[in-house]
Amino acid sequence: MENRIIDQHINSLRDKVLLLGGKAESAVLRAMQALNTRDSQLAEAVLEEDKIINQMEIEIDQMSVEIIALYQPAAHDLRLVISVAKITPVLERLADHAGNIAEAVLIVNNEPELRQFPEMTIMADNAVEMLREGLNAFIAEDAALARQIIKQDKVIDTSYKKVFSELIGMIINDPTTTTSAAQLLFVAKHLERIGDYVKDICELTVYLVEASIIKHSRPDKV
Repeated sequence: MENRIIDQHINSLRDKVLLLGGKAESAVLRAMQALNTRDSQLAEAVLEEDKIINQMEIEIDQMSVEIIALYQPAAHDLRLVISVAKITPVLERLADHAGNIAEAVLIVNNEPELRQFPEMTIMADNAVEMLREGLNAFIAEDAALARQIIKQDKVIDTSYKKVFSELIGMIINDPTTTTSAAQLLFVAKHLERIGDYVKDICELTVYLVEASIIKHSRPDKV
């Protein structure tokens, strides 16, 4: 009976993490939509939604503590609860970056419109895809997929360097673009950090499945 009860709680914990991950993914998508369409109202909505994400983090934390205190999980179950306890704040911080992008949108929308930066869209698309697949890998406990996703972060890093160079050049050549270009630099950095956070999730997936810590390992050793 006790094992059946703990399984119910652990399944509920998985569901809540997946829901939180969906909220974080939605926040990134909506923030980027607000940027691309210069939609200040949508940016404000992203910032407002962050309160719900913060509350979800607290609830998952409480569930994790209760499971450990009441059922004293061992081996795989304990690793799962620990992984969830670590992934939850990662998802919350990831959503914070979406909120920071939304704040940048509010500033950029008060400035003359700049040209589009395709590489930034590539960054956003890859970051969201990594997040979606990273959560799938965690729920499915697929360590091989998690390792593949970690390596995909190189694509975001490459795009970030290109966007950074273009925006710095724009500021140097046309100082009137400084405010908007600087905010877009922040946006690019937020997207780059989102990729890093997804790597953290994938590293925890490997820990969950294999009881192996690969954090700080070289990419070719992952």
